Amino acid sequence: MLFTEMGLSSEILMAINELGFVTPTPIQEQVIPILLKEKRDIIGLAQTGTGKTAAFGLPSIGKINVDQLFPQLLILSPTRELCLQITNDFESYTKHINGIRTVAVYGGAPIDKQIHQIKRGVHIIVATPGRIFDLIRRKRVDLSKIDMLVLDEADEMLKMGFREDVDAILAQTPAHKTTLLFSATMGPDIAKIAKTYMTDPVEVTIGTKNTGAENVSHIYHMVHARDRYAALKRVVDYYPDIYGIVFCRTRQETKDVAASLMRDGYNAEALHGDLTQSQRDYVMKKFRERTLSVLVATDVAARGLDVNDLTHVINYNLPDDAENYTHRSGRTGRAGKEGVSVSIINMKEQGKIRQIERVIHKKFEKVPVPEGKEICKRQLFSMVTKMKNSEVNHEQINPFMDQVYSMLNDLSKEEVIKRFVSLEFNRFLNYYKDATDLNLNVKSDKQGQREPSKRSRKGKSMSRVIFNLGKGKGLSKRDVIDLMVSASGNNGIEIGPIEIYKRASSVEVDSKFVKKLVAELNRRVYKGIEIEAEENYEFTGNDYRDRNKGPRGKRRRR
Repeated sequence: MLFTEMGLSSEILMAINELGFVTPTPIQEQVIPILLKEKRDIIGLAQTGTGKTAAFGLPSIGKINVDQLFPQLLILSPTRELCLQITNDFESYTKHINGIRTVAVYGGAPIDKQIHQIKRGVHIIVATPGRIFDLIRRKRVDLSKIDMLVLDEADEMLKMGFREDVDAILAQTPAHKTTLLFSATMGPDIAKIAKTYMTDPVEVTIGTKNTGAENVSHIYHMVHARDRYAALKRVVDYYPDIYGIVFCRTRQETKDVAASLMRDGYNAEALHGDLTQSQRDYVMKKFRERTLSVLVATDVAARGLDVNDLTHVINYNLPDDAENYTHRSGRTGRAGKEGVSVSIINMKEQGKIRQIERVIHKKFEKVPVPEGKEICKRQLFSMVTKMKNSEVNHEQINPFMDQVYSMLNDLSKEEVIKRFVSLEFNRFLNYYKDATDLNLNVKSDKQGQREPSKRSRKGKSMSRVIFNLGKGKGLSKRDVIDLMVSASGNNGIEIGPIEIYKRASSVEVDSKFVKKLVAELNRRVYKGIEIEAEENYEFTGNDYRDRNKGPRGKRRRR
């Protein structure tokens, strides 16, 4: 079936033809004919990126009476980003319909301007629940004549705590309206909303309920928790053209991971709840323009993001809720393209993998963390391919070529190629030449620990130092680095992964400095606390359950 065969108006067909729409996606093919033929409530179960906006948007636009200047269609979305994305899509769909007005209503923007737009007259309102509820309380919007209501990403709205707002908003709308509910998953809360507010809804399911997207491969790497960041860097390096999101569990971890990636030369930025709206917009603009290749985000901050062509989703930490994994992985593999969801786990998290497999009805593949040699090979071939496919502006480059040929005259073709490759590629070769195996071998390492003597970083033997300062004293990774440099007396000391817990921290350092460093730390006081440090490779954050105890359980000196 083609869009031209569905019964859409000529104005809409003209608009979507300009957008390149020819053949509807499966959810569009099922939903559009129902809405065009009858007034029927619909539950649409499909992943993000399957074309839901056009599925409900194209037929609903055709039902708008342009001559009646009041809200006739209300679309609720969980986040500002999705709200704006839907609004932009509707403006594209309606560009050839004279007089139709669409207004986006969301938090983080001046409410007075939105009130003015509504007062001027509007046919379609796209809103976040919090802001539209605010306008209802202020009596600045009248929803009593709404003919159609759309709940988009309904499961996300409920997870974000908008249930009471949604109930209050729906109470302001007429009973005879058509209600459309779209969700990636069908949990009990969604079923309750459907039962309460919908009349004999027809259910349209694309794929299987609560499953992951068909075009996404699910893999995991198993490493020690302390090697998580090192594994992340290898994953990013292994895919030279990566364009993806790294998901972390907390805001602080998001900040730390993004800061570390940027410090190590990666095109990365953080997206978390502490950003102002203007900062968030700036980061998202860079990411959409692909100035950034990696966005590090929390689940909450990433909700509602609509970004196309993501190659990878990387779970730096698995989510606590298996349904959140569905949403994460569903951000890649869209529009028929292949995507990869990568999870970096430790041995204790294997059970979570099994739980997620039961929810998404797909199996994970355990894959070794890429070795240095593999990474170098991938990066080299990618660089050569880009060089081979690069466009040459002969007019601009030709005036310089005689001199270039003269400068390279004493080198053979093979030597020129080798030196070119070395010039661009030496940093990868140098970094990974002595790279260790990060993979956790469960059979030979049942306790999930390795001996310190087997640990190395860039060819150096590393030792772990633990000490009795943590987040409770406002300690940051920058503070830890400064302490290590100061205590060792060496600005070039090799510093590995840093873990900061509530009352303690651990850091890996070059083994040849460890004895001097530990001795010096034990002579120091930090913010009124006498530092107690030691070399200990078996440490975990749970070792500091008693806030009055030091590394070995002894009472701190007062």
